[in-house]
Amino acid sequence: MEISIDDFKKVEITVGEILSVERIEGSEKLLKLSVNFGEEAPRQVLSGIAPYFEDIQALVGKRYPFVTNLAPRSMMGLESQAMILATGGDADTPFNLFETSAPAGAKAR
Repeated sequence: MEISIDDFKKVEITVGEILSVERIEGSEKLLKLSVNFGEEAPRQVLSGIAPYFEDIQALVGKRYPFVTNLAPRSMMGLESQAMILATGGDADTPFNLFETSAPAGAKAR
């Protein structure tokens, strides 16, 4: 599906630093992340990336781009307040997150 540049400009991409990671009871895929976006308080982000990490604590302290202006979404009784950007994760393409050295709260331009 093609979108216009005006639609793309609506997407807010912000660097977030992962402060903590927890497995979600009852799910093999979902992780609960606490993420600093340079705001007053961290946001809770749920992500189905657990299968790609042997040690989920390796994510703590890392900075990745997130979409931060999505409407909150409820999963397994918890609210997700952003979405981490990743590629792959299927048989043909390896899973990849885009680590950055930009500070938490930096916006994509």
